[in-house]
Amino acid sequence: MNQPDLSVVFPVYNEEENIPLLLREIAAALEGRGWTYEIVAVDDGSTDRSLAVLREQRARYPMLRILALAKNTGQTAALDAAWHAAQGKLIVSLDADLQNDPADIPAMITKLEESGADMVAGVRVNRRDTWSRKMQSRIGNGVRNWITGDDITDTGCSLKLVKREAIDRVRLFTGMHRFLPTLVRYAGYRVVEMPVNHRPRQFGQSKYGAMNRAFRGLADCFAVRWMGKRMLNYRVAEDGNAARE
Repeated sequence: MNQPDLSVVFPVYNEEENIPLLLREIAAALEGRGWTYEIVAVDDGSTDRSLAVLREQRARYPMLRILALAKNTGQTAALDAAWHAAQGKLIVSLDADLQNDPADIPAMITKLEESGADMVAGVRVNRRDTWSRKMQSRIGNGVRNWITGDDITDTGCSLKLVKREAIDRVRLFTGMHRFLPTLVRYAGYRVVEMPVNHRPRQFGQSKYGAMNRAFRGLADCFAVRWMGKRMLNYRVAEDGNAARE
């Protein structure tokens, strides 16, 4: 199998109603554009019919690959599994709840190519969340940037496009998928941002409470800062021992 141009990855936890709609939107956004692509869905121990729905959808979407975790392990683990299973030259991640818009993916690819960056991080505009949730996000982003020394506008946006080389250099720990742009920068790669669409949730419920991870998120910030000061950052300019024909 030839390496696809793009891998679209998303974690799934109890999103049975959203899965068929998401797959249809991904195909509509990418078909006919000259790119080869795959879709990698990781079921994170769903207790509804999400995994069964994914299996049913494979007949319609042969580019769909399904991973099922043995138990519910969390969003970071599901994304890490997806990123490592993905085979594309570029990898784009998004949520399964339809709040991210797959129609933004082509523009993100264009942005990556034109900017010469290694990653494009989405910034949600016209956010369709409650006032309290938007305020919590704003405060959280500010605190994260202050501690990590970064300037990412919207760390909570799951819609991100990254080159395989960059994602392969990042090692994740629980909760640190939110810091992916920062970790990519720490590894010596360039990150740019672009505005993306944000939509209200139609089906299911949010898996994250309002303030249930405030203290844990603060601890994650200091962990990321510690990692940034100690992360290896190098690229091989020449390999004199490379095999010769």
